[in-house]
Amino acid sequence: MTQIAIISATSGNNLKLAKELQKVVTNAGAKPVLVNLEEYPMPVYTPPQEKSGVPEKAAELTEILSNSQGMIFCAPEYNGSIPPIVNNAIAWVSRTGSDWRGAFNDKVAVVGTHSGGGGLKVCQAMRQQLEHVGCTVLARPIITNNQKELNPESADTIVGLLIRLAGK
Repeated sequence: MTQIAIISATSGNNLKLAKELQKVVTNAGAKPVLVNLEEYPMPVYTPPQEKSGVPEKAAELTEILSNSQGMIFCAPEYNGSIPPIVNNAIAWVSRTGSDWRGAFNDKVAVVGTHSGGGGLKVCQAMRQQLEHVGCTVLARPIITNNQKELNPESADTIVGLLIRLAGK
């Protein structure tokens, strides 16, 4: 069964969005694994901090991503870009060993957001970062906000494509 990691940057609206997408993934016949990054505490990555060792939660996150064929990132827009918690998590995953690229290489990803503003900038920034580490990011993001709820038909279409591509 195709496993899809759903990563939420926050415990608020983006976790709510992630849980809605978890249902869509399940209904589409794949296995969702929900990760709330706020429950994966890691110190801010710096080379001196790395000398103390890779945090256990970074290794755990790397394993989840490595065992998933696809992923969905749900994150709010922070100052027109990616939330620090997402950058930090990806930084630590990239330091978990020589095989860390298995967490991202040849994986299909969807970026999504529940943001106070438009949310397009965070989706563009996440796309750029995820493509840099080896993911193929679907062109169509999932964008919601307080005035625009998740469109069930769009979610079904986007998640369906993700699962089809990830399962190949």
